[in-house]
Amino acid sequence: MRILVLGSGAREHAIVTALLREQAGHHIIAAPGNAGLAADVEVVGLDATNGKVVTEYALENDIELVIVGPEAPLVAGVADILRSHSIPVFGPGKKAAALEGSKTFAKRIMDEARVPTGRAIRAGVLEEAIHAMDEFGAPYVVKADGLAAGKGVLVTDDRAAALEHATYWLQHGSVLVEEFLEGPEVSLFLVSDGHTVVPLSPAQDFKRLLDGDGGPNTGGMGAYSPLPWLAERFGSESDFVEEVIETIALPTVRQLAKESTPFIGLLYAGLILTEQGVRVIEFNARFGDPETQVVLPRLVTPLSGLLLAAANGSLSTHPAPVFSDEVAVTVVLASEGYPEAPHTGRALTGLAEAAEVPGVSIAHAATARGEHGLVATGGRVLSVVGTGASFSEARARAYEALSRIQLDGGQYRHDIAERVAR
Repeated sequence: MRILVLGSGAREHAIVTALLREQAGHHIIAAPGNAGLAADVEVVGLDATNGKVVTEYALENDIELVIVGPEAPLVAGVADILRSHSIPVFGPGKKAAALEGSKTFAKRIMDEARVPTGRAIRAGVLEEAIHAMDEFGAPYVVKADGLAAGKGVLVTDDRAAALEHATYWLQHGSVLVEEFLEGPEVSLFLVSDGHTVVPLSPAQDFKRLLDGDGGPNTGGMGAYSPLPWLAERFGSESDFVEEVIETIALPTVRQLAKESTPFIGLLYAGLILTEQGVRVIEFNARFGDPETQVVLPRLVTPLSGLLLAAANGSLSTHPAPVFSDEVAVTVVLASEGYPEAPHTGRALTGLAEAAEVPGVSIAHAATARGEHGLVATGGRVLSVVGTGASFSEARARAYEALSRIQLDGGQYRHDIAERVAR
C-alpha cells in the first residue's frame, strides 16, 4: 500500500516504524518528516496543513491511505479536502477535530452525551476567569481553549501564577477554568470509523518537566504501557477499557455522528481515576505523544489494516487489535531551556551506539541533518524507547541508550515508570 504520513515528530516516526515492522512492502512517504524519518522512508517537503497541496500530492502519487499525525492539519480541515476527493484518510474532519481544537466544544459534546468530566467555566475576559477561580478554589486549573502545543494547561496552588497564565492565554482567545480532579491519569487511544470504536492498550504519560512531577507542564517527557495497576481497581485492564468505551468513547462518537460530524480517526481520551469514578480530563483528535511510542511497539495486529478499516468504515468487521505481553517505556530527551525557550541547532551524537542496546528504538522528534551531522531543531528532540519482559528491563534499556547520546544541555527525567517497576 502507498501510505502518506503527515507530520514531523516522534509520534509520526513511531507510526512509520510500526508500519515498517509489518514487512508488507508498503511504500511510505512522510511529509515533511525529520532526519530520523528521512533515514527510514521517503520524505517530501509538503506543508501538512495545506489541504489543497496535500490532496494534489496524494492524487498525483496514487496514495492509498493518508495518516494525519499532528493536530494542526486536522483543525485546518485537511482530512475534509482529502475525503472530498475519495482519498482514504485516517483523521477526523475539521468539525470533529474541534474536540481538540476547542475545549469549549469538547465540554459541550461531553455534556450533551452525558460523559463524566469535571465542571468548567469558559472565560473570555480576566474578570470572568477570576470569578471562576473563586468558585472552584485551589488548586487552580486554567486551560487555553485552543491548540497550545501542550503548554496551555496550568495546575497550581499559586493564585498569582494562575492569573498570569489566564492573562497570557486570554490574549489569544478564551480560557477554561476547571475544577481540580485528583487521582492517577490514564491515556487511552480509541480507533473510530464514525460508528464503531476499537480500543488500543492504555498508557500513562509524564507531563511535568522534572523528576517527581516537578516543574512546568510540557508536551510529555515519557510514558509507559501497559498499566498493570489498573487490575487492582477494575479487576482487569480489559474491564477498565470496556467501561471507558461504554461511558465515554461510544457516547462521544454517537453524539458527533448525531450532529453530522462523524469522528473518523484516533480519539485520544485523557482520563483521571477519581474517587467518584473515571472522568475525562481532555480529548485529543490524534495519536498522543509520547504515548504512541509505547503503545505501537506492543501492537501485534498490522497497523495499516486497522487504520484503513477506520478510514473506509469497516471497523466492525475488522479483527480486534492484539498486543504483546512485552512492556514499553519511553524517555524524552529535550533541549536545554525547554519548554519556555529551547536552545536549538546543537549537535546530537551517539545515536548509533544507543540503537545497539537490545530492545531499543529511537523516535526522532525535532532533528535535522546539518553540515557536520545531526542537530536538534526543537524542544523535545528524541523519544528513546525500551522494550522488555519487565518494566525493570525496559527502563534499564531505555536509560542505558540515553546515556550513550550526547546533546549539550540536554535534559530528561530519570523517574519514568520507576514506581511501576518497583
